[in-house]
Amino acid sequence: CGLRPYWGTFFVFRDYLRPSMRLAAMMRLPVLYVFTHDSIGVGEDGPTHQAVEQLAALRANQNLLVIRPGDANEVAEAYRAAISLTDQPAALVLTRQNLPTLDRTVYAAASGLARGGYVLADAADGTPEVILIGTGSELSLCVEAHGRLADEGVKARVVSMPCWELFDAQPAEYRDSVLPPEVTARVAVEAGVEQGWGKYIGTTGRFVGMHSFGASAPFKHLYEHFGIAGDAVVAAAKGALGG
Repeated sequence: CGLRPYWGTFFVFRDYLRPSMRLAAMMRLPVLYVFTHDSIGVGEDGPTHQAVEQLAALRANQNLLVIRPGDANEVAEAYRAAISLTDQPAALVLTRQNLPTLDRTVYAAASGLARGGYVLADAADGTPEVILIGTGSELSLCVEAHGRLADEGVKARVVSMPCWELFDAQPAEYRDSVLPPEVTARVAVEAGVEQGWGKYIGTTGRFVGMHSFGASAPFKHLYEHFGIAGDAVVAAAKGALGG
């Protein structure tokens, strides 16, 4: 009939939807959940409204696609992926704050979202020393760090990882082409808790994100206060390389 049920609310209120989302996943219903205000970027609303642990909890839900796009191009592709589903629900996790729209004549096409994760920007010779993995509003921090590391002679790769579930469903050959096993220096950047990132960054990788609840302040001040910034990503990359 061409109709698709959907929900829309602040991400932190996902807790109220937990039973119905679980049932939708269990019953294989293609419900679309659109969440906004997805992190400490909520800012002045304070820690009660700042979704810190919600991504980890949502990703634990079986048979649910969780997509956190990093710019407007990825949002369009996220809707394309979600609308194509017939036997599972999907959750789009979006920011409150404005994000830069990446120039896709410079960076890889956003259609890579269909595979869950893809190489957004690479080292000049395609052989990275360190891999920066970002989602959502933190993807642009990885892009910033990539340029700064290149200026210092560090060969970095940026991987956009908007959907773990789609990426994990890809053939091993593809996953290894995006995250080469021999490149163990890795940094994940996400304004949520670290839980779950270990399968991508390993035991020696670094995480730039949240390790506590948030606070009440303009979002730019909060990101600076909690160390989620380009400087921190660059430092983490160097640390992962042993520098």
